[in-house]
Amino acid sequence: MKRSFNYFVVLFLLFSSAFSQTEIDTLLLKYSFNYGKSAAVFGGSVSVIPASDSAKILWEKYLGMTITNFGVGGAGFSSLQGKKTIPQQVDEAGVFDIYILWASTNDYTNNRAIGTYTDYTEFDNYDEKKLTTQAGGINYCIKKIYEINPQAVIYFFTSSKAFNDRGAYDPFHPQGMVHYVEMQKMICELHGLPVLDQFLLGGFNIYNKDLFYHDPIHMNVLGYKKIGELQVSFLAFQ
Repeated sequence: MKRSFNYFVVLFLLFSSAFSQTEIDTLLLKYSFNYGKSAAVFGGSVSVIPASDSAKILWEKYLGMTITNFGVGGAGFSSLQGKKTIPQQVDEAGVFDIYILWASTNDYTNNRAIGTYTDYTEFDNYDEKKLTTQAGGINYCIKKIYEINPQAVIYFFTSSKAFNDRGAYDPFHPQGMVHYVEMQKMICELHGLPVLDQFLLGGFNIYNKDLFYHDPIHMNVLGYKKIGELQVSFLAFQ
């Protein structure tokens, strides 16, 4: 696991340096498995606000992807979180090449139960009472996507840091959002899904948040460009 993580970091550093150059070798990116694919995106406001387009424009520009965004502000994975939860968004999706589950901060900020990685899986006979937890909602989305498209490729973007309270950015806070992120990653490991740890790798902190965030939770255009470079690096090398 550590070896693969270090490999991704090296690729990201090499790739992100190319963004600072006048041109990027788009011919190289055309050999990416994800080049030219259709992608469905599910999430809360962080995945759908207008500023987030500066990230998705990079997906389109460098990977030739066509994007359909199902995200809705306020949504989370818990069935209790939002007028249209992320599982409800998935219910409305059709067949795409790629499905991206872009975790919001809403389950954390609204104190929804984290649950366990086995919530709503074969291990509890798909207990629908577990859909109120973040874990249950994530497992529901994965199961549903494979029912829609058995050949689906699913990627997971974890929650990014926020600055509305200490727990939203401090990775050592005992009740912090990092525990929600760790559960997101555990479920991806269970199902063998590639996961981008935006909480760890996003590069945002209390010293640069005013440059990259327009409020304590949502990034501005510059912030989304920064995270978009990370996302393109991740998607390009899968």
